[in-house]
Amino acid sequence: MVHTAAEPIVRLKNLTKTIRGKKIINNVSLDLYPGQVTGFLGPNGAGKTTTIRMMAGLMKPTSGDVIIAGKSITQDFEGAMSHVGVIVENPEMYKYMTGYKNLLHFARMHKGVTKERIDEIVRQVGLEKRIHEKVGTYSLGMRQRLGLAQALLHGPDFLILDEPTNGLDPAGIREFRTYLRSLAAKAGVSVFVSSHMLSEIELMCDRIAVIQGGKLLDIREMKEETKPHHYIEARPADRLAALLDSKGYKAEPLGNGFIIEERADNIPALAKSIIEGGLALYAVRPHRRTLEDEFIEMTGGGQIAETAAE
Repeated sequence: MVHTAAEPIVRLKNLTKTIRGKKIINNVSLDLYPGQVTGFLGPNGAGKTTTIRMMAGLMKPTSGDVIIAGKSITQDFEGAMSHVGVIVENPEMYKYMTGYKNLLHFARMHKGVTKERIDEIVRQVGLEKRIHEKVGTYSLGMRQRLGLAQALLHGPDFLILDEPTNGLDPAGIREFRTYLRSLAAKAGVSVFVSSHMLSEIELMCDRIAVIQGGKLLDIREMKEETKPHHYIEARPADRLAALLDSKGYKAEPLGNGFIIEERADNIPALAKSIIEGGLALYAVRPHRRTLEDEFIEMTGGGQIAETAAE
């Protein structure tokens, strides 16, 4: 199915889930586009897992809907799910069977998956050399690749990944990231990734959606220019803190200095006032705020990792 860039492949429309009288997900609306990798972040208990379960058809919404490729999961469940591929933290496979036989087994669940398609996917995920060996002999990284192959067999428009890089070594993570970005760009797949590895999300995603307390807190493009920040270090540190406070800066401690939000052309005057104030100036440099910095600011320092109870 061909989609224009302006047409979302997935639409979450006022998605709500109430469990035992408590609203776990509260009126969440979000559009996901073909060719984009979207990261999904949130503190413990924020509602990430519940949202993903509803998107993957594992849990019914209390109200609202998920529209996938024009099909409603509440009105046409099979039609909607035929466009979805899912890989969760540790893909479950038949360990006594070979990787190839596992894929044959999964292929029978979908119409039109040929042996040529299986071979193509095996090549794409780099498992040609080991695909005819039993899954019980596979490393975690190889099982992740097999799980990805299984999720992609039927050529989905939408791929949901829940903690996909858990247990992978740095080289495996990089390879996985490169493959996902290529898949989105070349095949026009919309990829939705939930992860607690913020540095990885920053490298992998085109944009992020942040959820907290069951509500969508923010959606932002990763390429958006953030406000300019600088690192200032001078001693005594307590006098520097007082000086910055007197000038109206919201100084954020980092190491022996502070991070402030300020444009580069205002920094020389600030440095001059620090020196004229009798402080010893040790460092002034631009500071690029990471996704981790922004996440902590947005959520008030909430932890990322998902709780089992969510």
